[in-house]
Amino acid sequence: MKKVFAIAGVVAMMASGSALAGDAAAGKAKAAVCAACHGANGISAVPMYPNLKGQKAQYLENALKAYKNGQRTGGTAAMMAPQAAGLSDADIANLAAYFSSL
Repeated sequence: MKKVFAIAGVVAMMASGSALAGDAAAGKAKAAVCAACHGANGISAVPMYPNLKGQKAQYLENALKAYKNGQRTGGTAAMMAPQAAGLSDADIANLAAYFSSL
């Protein structure tokens, strides 16, 4: 019975999104280095760099984790992998929350 309640609790937290949500304010503080390529407000002035403003948080998290783990190798991976390598999972969630909130 305890197992059923534990599973139900995890499902409820995942459905609400609160278990995975990052801190946008912490992400903003961490995002300064991103501005060099992606723009101060998440809109890149350079066509080869994608805009981050308004992207879905889950997409941004997946992309950063893939760069960090060496699973994303095309395009700008040579620049992004070293940037992502120093990020914790919390940093990634916070950055994703920040850029998705813009």
